[in-house]
Parts: sequence; C-alpha cells; structure tokens
Amino acid sequence: MATVFCKWIIFISVAVIPVANATAEPRASGRHPSERHYPFQGIDVSHHQGHIDWSKLPRQGVDFAYIKATEGADHADGRFSINWRAAHAAGIRRGAYHFFTLCRSGRDQAAHFVRHVPAEAAALPPAVDLEFPGNCRHRPSRAKFHKELGDFLRIVEARYGKRAVLYLTPHFDKRYRVSANFERPLWLRSLGSKPRFGARGWNIWQTSSSRRLDGVRGRVDWNVARKPV
Repeated sequence: MATVFCKWIIFISVAVIPVANATAEPRASGRHPSERHYPFQGIDVSHHQGHIDWSKLPRQGVDFAYIKATEGADHADGRFSINWRAAHAAGIRRGAYHFFTLCRSGRDQAAHFVRHVPAEAAALPPAVDLEFPGNCRHRPSRAKFHKELGDFLRIVEARYGKRAVLYLTPHFDKRYRVSANFERPLWLRSLGSKPRFGARGWNIWQTSSSRRLDGVRGRVDWNVARKPV
C-alpha cells in the first residue's frame, strides 16, 4: 500500500510538468509498453466499453483512467457517474474528459461539463478531446476556434483549479496550432511510435487503441506517462 501511495504522489504532477521524449519505443501497438521507461500507465474510456470491472484493472497495470463525461453542449456520457465511482473504489486515479465539438460555443460546452463533473481535489486535471473524427462538419477559422477553446478553458479551469490537459491528434494540431498557442499539458495520440508533433514535450502519450484487458469488453485505449523531470 505504501508503494502505491508514493507512486501516486509522483504522478500528481505529471499532467502539469512536461516530460522529455521517451528513449525507447513501445514493443508494439496494443501491447504493454515497458514500465521501466513509462512508470505510469492507464486507459481512457467511455460508454463504448460498456460495463467495466474496475476491480480487475490495477493488477493489470492500470494506474490512472480518463473517463468521458460530456460531449458538445448537450450530450452526457451515460456511464460517466458509474465509471467515476467505480474507478475510485478500485483505487485508480481518475479524471474526466470532454469531447469538444466545433459547432457549439466554448462557453456552452464548459457550462455543460461543469454541470456533470464533480470538483474533487484528488482528481486528475480535466481533459479536452480535440480531434476531427466524430466531430461536426463545421470548420471554424483558427481565430474563431482559439476564441471558443479559450472560453472553455477559462471557465473549466476556474471551476476545478487546475490547468486542463489538451488531447490532440496530429491533423487537428496542424490545422489549429493548438499546442503552439495554448500553454497547457499535452496528451498526444501517436499509435505505436513516439509523438513527433506538438510545440513542446508531451505529458501523456496515447500509444494504442487496441489493448485488451480482463474486465473490459473489447479493445481500449492505452496511455503512458513518464516520471516528471
């Protein structure tokens, strides 16, 4: 128990202090990357995973979880509250994430998020999912998008007292230059190889979308973080 506690004291700062690029590649997409190089590993989930037996996950190397809470300004994930409570009961650090849609205002989306996500000091910083797949077809100008995302971040960060984590894909970051214009911790998607985009070092790296775990139906996203430097 003491070992786990100390491990999480270190992890608390991983979402706010950039980490250096990894020195070793994960063995393969979907497999368990080396804990020696990536001592903190975890998943991100939504209702798509259905029922999760969270009690089985810590022994499989799940240290943390990001759980989908909301999308846009009117959709709430139907399993958020269940997953939020169950992850905590299993001793897994957890944070909530919001899927940011390009066709609703940042203020409306922030209000929606804070209505559904409790403010808990021990929770990981809120995360914002910024990607094109699953988004609406509307593509605002870069200036317009920056304004809406800025509105969202100001409201959410004031509510939770932590800088939000920005989840990015290469295409989204290239079009909107998010990492270059928003000084926030980065969570970068790069399946099977180290991220080679972003204006600065990553804090969390999504290495795979195909992990299989006892207790989770189907495949699940896998993420790693390194010890802060």
